[in-house]
Amino acid sequence: MHAIEKGEFNYAETFPQSKHAAELAERPGDALTVESYFDTWLKRKKVELKASTYTGYELIVNRWVIPKFGKLPLSELKRAAIRDWLAVIDDAKEKKVSNKRLSNIQSCMRSALGDAAADEIIDANPLAGYTYARAERPAPDGEDTDEIDPLSPAEQSAVLEKLRTGDSNMIQFALWTGMRTSELIALNWSDIDFVEGYVRVRRALTREAKGVVEFPKTTAGRRDIRLLAPAAAALEAQKPLTFLAELDGPVFKTNAGERFSGSHQVWRIWRSALKRAGVRYRNPYQTRHTYASMMLSAGEHPMWVAKQMGHADWTMIARVYGRWMPSADAEAGNRAVKKFAANAGKNAGKSAAKLAKTG
Repeated sequence: MHAIEKGEFNYAETFPQSKHAAELAERPGDALTVESYFDTWLKRKKVELKASTYTGYELIVNRWVIPKFGKLPLSELKRAAIRDWLAVIDDAKEKKVSNKRLSNIQSCMRSALGDAAADEIIDANPLAGYTYARAERPAPDGEDTDEIDPLSPAEQSAVLEKLRTGDSNMIQFALWTGMRTSELIALNWSDIDFVEGYVRVRRALTREAKGVVEFPKTTAGRRDIRLLAPAAAALEAQKPLTFLAELDGPVFKTNAGERFSGSHQVWRIWRSALKRAGVRYRNPYQTRHTYASMMLSAGEHPMWVAKQMGHADWTMIARVYGRWMPSADAEAGNRAVKKFAANAGKNAGKSAAKLAKTG
């Protein structure tokens, strides 16, 4: 009675099992459970998201979110509760959930709750501008799939020697284009311009999409990659295997002569080759990291490398691959001096060595 007198009585909170609770709810989020909202949200997102993204979200919702918060009214899902849960969450298989997994869970929840806030179902998104992460110890060698661990030239050669011709061509091409595996297996011969010397990247294939071609989400992802000599050589070696059979078909095929259906097939080929070559294991995404590290350590411009790899700008390149970017070379600064300093003033065009002799 005291709550009624003060005007603070909430029927839904006092009688949550009542059939009248939804009718008397003050906010839409009071009448919706987390489970019912996330189920509806997933159905809507299925037609909006790439198949691979949707599959990841569906797994997160059904494996993590609903078992923990499913019965809770959506409006009662607060940041503190989510944070406390993330701090102790673990997995029977993984023992301890990685920060990458935590980030993926939060990304999914943040998107769903952001839509709920935009639709005025809840007052605000509790995860807006917030990300929880744990302090982590470095993973043992070869276990951290995010670690940048490029292959040395000797390792590249050893791996390529252990692959059948078609697979060797594919991996060599990957090493010298920086293409993602999903982009590599979606590549058609019509995407190659041998005259102008570039590769058009417009499609991707993932296992989750079940053979349906997906398209890059960003303009930067749709790009033209310069065809460097080792990549061009790999294509020339591949021509007798797939080009003559199907002029507009896939560049790379499985042993059975079919298009790859997903990156998982390439992973199996890659894992076997590294084992037979005696090369320490790391995942095939390292071909992309290898390309980036080779380009940057050779002094290629970071913005050019970023565009080749499908990034909108080079901030990510600098942040992730900074250690492979030379801070300076022997000619640093001198190229500008040679080009502009001749008429810049007394002795401006002379080198420091010459000035020292005459001084």
